[in-house]
Amino acid sequence: MARMHARRRGKSCSVAPYRTEAPEWCGMSADEAVKIVVDLRKKGNSSSEIGFILRDKYGVSDVKLVTGKKITEILDEHNLGSKIPEDLRNLIAKALGLRKHLAVNKNDIHNLRQLQLTESKVRRLVRYYTASGKLEKGWIYKPETAEILLSR
Repeated sequence: MARMHARRRGKSCSVAPYRTEAPEWCGMSADEAVKIVVDLRKKGNSSSEIGFILRDKYGVSDVKLVTGKKITEILDEHNLGSKIPEDLRNLIAKALGLRKHLAVNKNDIHNLRQLQLTESKVRRLVRYYTASGKLEKGWIYKPETAEILLSR
């Protein structure tokens, strides 16, 4: 959702190469990868941070090619998944930060517009996740309770 509200195209236009199995230079088995993912989650890393660590430190280009499952699926199997998806959690945190900024700087109209766009993205994601079943049907984003949602 990077350019949802801007009428621009991306810079690179690059596409990841099509692969159906892990490359031979990736010297990690599926069990090792799952164990590392679970250990990193227990240390408090998010799923995107786990992917970066696996890429940079362990040389795993794509966890799904190695294990056959996404990182979030692995975490859900081990009961380590979060109740709110990570992209939605990050947008809610951004909106909360903008609200705190606007409480101090009331005349900041540019950030007021950015808050409107961010909360629009939050509502759109909530609609998607409730329709797909990742959030319960009656789940509604309320700015007043956003800080409580993030503390869980």
